[in-house]
Amino acid sequence: MRGRFARIAAPFAVAMVTGCRQEVSAPRPGTPSAGAEAHDPHSYSNPHQVQVSHLDLDWDVLFDEKILRGSVVLTLERKPPGGAAPLVLDTRGLKIEKAETSVDGETFSPARFELGAPDKILGSALTIALAPDATRARLTYTTSPEATALQWLSPSQTAGKKHPFLFTQSQAIHARSWIPLQDTPAVRVTYTARVRTPKDLFAVMSAENDPKAARDGEFAFRMPQAIPSYLIALAVGDVVFASLGPRTGVYAEPSVLPLAAREFADAEKMIAAAERLFGPYRWGRYDILVLPPSFPFGGMENPRLTFATPTILAGDRSLVALVAHELAHSWSGNLVTNATWRDFWLNEGFTKYIERRIQEEVYGVARADMEAVLGRQDLEKDLARLPDKDEILHVDLAGRDPDEGFTDVPYEKGALFLRGLEETFGRERFDRFLRGYFDRFAFRSLTTEEFTAYLLANLLEADAERAARVPLEEWLERPGIPASAPRPSSGTFAKIETQAEWWLSRKVPASGIETAAWTTHEWLHFLRRLPVPLAAEKMGELDRAFRLTRSGNSEILFQWLLMAIQSRYEGAYARLDEFLTGMGRRKYLKPLYEELVKTPEGRERALAIYRKARTSYHPISVETVDKIVKWVSS
Repeated sequence: MRGRFARIAAPFAVAMVTGCRQEVSAPRPGTPSAGAEAHDPHSYSNPHQVQVSHLDLDWDVLFDEKILRGSVVLTLERKPPGGAAPLVLDTRGLKIEKAETSVDGETFSPARFELGAPDKILGSALTIALAPDATRARLTYTTSPEATALQWLSPSQTAGKKHPFLFTQSQAIHARSWIPLQDTPAVRVTYTARVRTPKDLFAVMSAENDPKAARDGEFAFRMPQAIPSYLIALAVGDVVFASLGPRTGVYAEPSVLPLAAREFADAEKMIAAAERLFGPYRWGRYDILVLPPSFPFGGMENPRLTFATPTILAGDRSLVALVAHELAHSWSGNLVTNATWRDFWLNEGFTKYIERRIQEEVYGVARADMEAVLGRQDLEKDLARLPDKDEILHVDLAGRDPDEGFTDVPYEKGALFLRGLEETFGRERFDRFLRGYFDRFAFRSLTTEEFTAYLLANLLEADAERAARVPLEEWLERPGIPASAPRPSSGTFAKIETQAEWWLSRKVPASGIETAAWTTHEWLHFLRRLPVPLAAEKMGELDRAFRLTRSGNSEILFQWLLMAIQSRYEGAYARLDEFLTGMGRRKYLKPLYEELVKTPEGRERALAIYRKARTSYHPISVETVDKIVKWVSS
């Protein structure tokens, strides 16, 4: 084992685990995470001197003003006790009205505070003077209408068209735009919250939720497990609840709930499958909230309450890999968390790997294989456009917005790395390693170096012959995919490829392609196998046979619309306009707008669509598309 990762094995040599099941409870709030001392270039905070262990939140949700107004009380742990260091927090666009501190949590006195100059990416540091014996800090503040974590939707932007809607998106460093806190994944906190809303609306958080709570305008929440700041989440709207099982359920707008409940009916089976593989589910309940279409991501793994896009409601459960993915985060990401955003692959690579293991358990090997093949295709497509520096798993994001790290690399390259370890050491042995890993670092935050030391001490060093086949430095620190990486295959896809060739060579017409049993995965592979640009005649033939332009499956429709842009198939242009103005999921927006702006006429079309759609997109999506179309505000 060469390179710098080989040198960090020794400190962990005594940390061997057997891989047997261990019941591990959440550590006491404020217990230092494994990576707590890691320098996070995306946070001003100073947890090595003063660490926040608990938040008591209190807000009024003011839809007319598009702000939250209220306060937060932060419980502090001094390092060392009685130290003189100030408390430094992360903020972005917050109006801090008052700062106070307390010795006993009962009596508060005014405290001096200073808000630093704003940085475009990081926001402003908030420095609060602390007496040596202070254990609490209370801040009274309001958010900005432009807070990047908050999206305020008018009634017309919801399914019901009668009530407004608010939801948050804190990952990666957007929590600071609605809460002054230590906005780094190295710091974990418990929290309580009191939320006042307009009557007739319902509030939910990434906490203990009561689906039977009265809609009286006041809601109370408690999150007893310590979580990083990016997992604090709030939504307020006209949502109702349906139970899916003893510890699972779904929240959605009334008109969406029946479809969502049918689509997510296997959630309980997924939890059971994950527990068999990787140990107990430690979060109590697993519920899903289906958000309005402007949600910028497919899903967000907020503990106890996954936020999900309605674009996964395909009607046949073919897109519930997203549910498996967000559930998998209950182990990788929420339970064991990346300490900095450079270590993001520790969240997403592990989660993508576990997602496919869950899919295999619930839906069979063939489905998991198809998804793995499609995932490798996505990765190779992403690598073709990325600079070398962004092809590295342990990517350097210093000085950059960590949202730039949300490529297929941490997801799919990370999953390939873990699949390679599984194939090298055998599934049974690797499963024991993973289970021991989740037990050892439960409710902790970890750096790549710390993970690598644990990997060496608990898997690689026990079998030098197999370890020699693992190019660790190449996987973590170099661009591209190692030559020894697994290459998933699918027997089902081989048949799809044959049918694609027959149609392209005119051996069969489009109507003769045997698609009756195809799921989303077969359709995606078929479409991706076709050459682009594809002649308008061939695009039209497919469309007439299968009505792809009118598909209600968002994944199939996205792939088809991308081909329509590349092939200049005008028959799909109206649907493209409808799709881009009707949802805000960044996974779809980014490639479609990027493809449009490659030609002068496409750029004009992109701008025409974006002028209509921009106000309905989440701030995260707006920032992405602004750069693509070179948006200039009037």
